Amino acid sequence: MKVLVVGAGIGGLGATIALRQRGIDVDLVEIKPEFSVYGVGISQPGNSLRALRSLDVLDEVVAAGYAYEGTDFYDGAGEHIVHVGHVMGGEDVPAHIALSRLDLAQILIKAAERHSVKISYGTTVDSFTDTGSAVDVQLSDGRREHYDLVVGYDGIKSSTRRAVFGPKYDAVYSGYGVFRVTLPRPADVVGMQIYQALGVKAGFVPLSQESMYMFLVTDQAHGVSHNPKDFADLVRTRMAPFGGLPGSIRDGLSSPEGIVYSPISDVVLPLPWFSGRVGVLGDAAHACAPHMTQGAGMALEDAVVLAELLDSPGPLTDRLRAFETRRYPRVRFVQDRSRDILANEMSINADTWDSTVINMRAQLEEQMQGVDRFLAQPA
Repeated sequence: MKVLVVGAGIGGLGATIALRQRGIDVDLVEIKPEFSVYGVGISQPGNSLRALRSLDVLDEVVAAGYAYEGTDFYDGAGEHIVHVGHVMGGEDVPAHIALSRLDLAQILIKAAERHSVKISYGTTVDSFTDTGSAVDVQLSDGRREHYDLVVGYDGIKSSTRRAVFGPKYDAVYSGYGVFRVTLPRPADVVGMQIYQALGVKAGFVPLSQESMYMFLVTDQAHGVSHNPKDFADLVRTRMAPFGGLPGSIRDGLSSPEGIVYSPISDVVLPLPWFSGRVGVLGDAAHACAPHMTQGAGMALEDAVVLAELLDSPGPLTDRLRAFETRRYPRVRFVQDRSRDILANEMSINADTWDSTVINMRAQLEEQMQGVDRFLAQPA
């Protein structure tokens, strides 16, 4: 079997490694002209760490990142509401590891190189024809190749998804976006800290002994874009309601350098994810809000499960249907939960604040640990 993976992000790299582990030939193409990573930090929960373990990179991820076991929730003024301990880890993996996106990408690239995979940068699919027995692919670098399977891991704006399923399943914007930036870590930030004010949420995640990243979830009108030079001013303005740690960070934020922004959008592609021998996975099939830190985890789980089932007997169509049937309920659970969390936290108002805090103290730990236990089950 020979597979083309389109997109060398976290999911595409994971798929390439998982397939090569099982002796499947892989070509990996990336439209970007050279290696680059957009973003700052990324938190990998226990289920994602198990996928990374299966790719033989867990030790490197643990060494590069910061392990933490829980999340503390605060109101906008900095008053503590509740601590939630995460139960997704175990003897095999920590509950969470946070690390820089650059470090994670470099770890996965090195693992792919150990399997003799070379990324073709500046290359994408110009056209393809599924003949039923193979996929004839014209690549943008002039090569014409034949593959048994083409897998688009080309992200939320996937050209593979559009080519196969049309524009009907383009990403749907939520009305919210997230700013992120890497900052020095105060000694007392030893787990995720989330601060909820009315209409805006700030959070902090430790990345190392020296650094953490901040995220700021805020409303953003559709179609409005901002000059990155203005990001620091925008972040300070959006953080106006906060005291405590977010307030002190806001007051010390003077430069836009290192601040990145991403809109929050969903891709809800119903089954099938594969049409014939061409399909999409990861964010191209099921992008979601980042509120459960599961975007990369779902993409990596896709990669591991796909390789497992492609390496099993039976007609290819049956193996692909088995893959989709196994993965779809899990990713829809994550999408739906993430969307609900975003909607609920952004709909809090002054009249509902007191009842929200009471419910968080009474129910949040049980609810979050229930999610952890579900996702701790095999992918």
